[in-house]
Amino acid sequence: MAIKHFKPTTNGRRGMSTLTNDELTPNVAPTKSLLKAQSKTGGRNNQGKMTVRHIGGGARKKYRVIDYKRDKIGVTGRVASIEYDPNRSANIALINYKDGEKRYIIAPNGLEVGMIIENGADADIKVGNSLPLASIPVGTTVHCLELSPGKGAELCRSAGASAQILGREGKYVMVRLMSGETRLILGTCIATIGVVGNEDYKLVNLGKAGRKRHMGIRPTNRGSVMNPNDHPHGGGEGRAPIGRKNPMTPWGKPALGVKTRKSKKASEKLIVSRKNK
Repeated sequence: MAIKHFKPTTNGRRGMSTLTNDELTPNVAPTKSLLKAQSKTGGRNNQGKMTVRHIGGGARKKYRVIDYKRDKIGVTGRVASIEYDPNRSANIALINYKDGEKRYIIAPNGLEVGMIIENGADADIKVGNSLPLASIPVGTTVHCLELSPGKGAELCRSAGASAQILGREGKYVMVRLMSGETRLILGTCIATIGVVGNEDYKLVNLGKAGRKRHMGIRPTNRGSVMNPNDHPHGGGEGRAPIGRKNPMTPWGKPALGVKTRKSKKASEKLIVSRKNK
């Protein structure tokens, strides 16, 4: 998908770019049976207290129900359309199955309208098909990986994401993720062949603050420009350094580069090598 750059007719247009959306099927409305209403929280809990900062406003949008489990085994489906999803960076594909059911899936690179996809261990190794990891050849690039059988895809779901199968060790399959981490995943977990599409998403320049507000994201201030009663980095005459051994969160906890993963986590033994530094 190509990037469209705007002429600097206004200050907001200077440097702004957007996707051309060539891959999307034109003049297609989302399937109503696969839509759900979303309520906005503004980052507040049921007591009205703000628990997540920088959330508020945004354009109204509905959630598209995505089939992450790919549990329709032995039923072929046809790609009816490639659609935009306001809730994620990747595009989605509407699948019409032979039994009449419709489902949305994450659209991989190379998936086109009219193509036939299928799920299950007997499926062909082609883009869009979903198989258990144990049935996928070594070296294949996959996305939408499960971590627990039947739970649904948890890894490699955003635009341009993928993982590579490196080998097998007993009931486990060794997978290298985009972060560089190599880990073992049960061979009965499901993965989909191919790379998630819309990889140019990260190259888009929003150009103005308003486009971020349309996404429901409010402004973020640096701690160093705050007062000392608002942030540990704040205060001082003019521009001042942090004044502490390490960067801190607004609540005085260590930040930026601090390891937060629990060393006694059950899946710790399944990580072969850590992600790239």
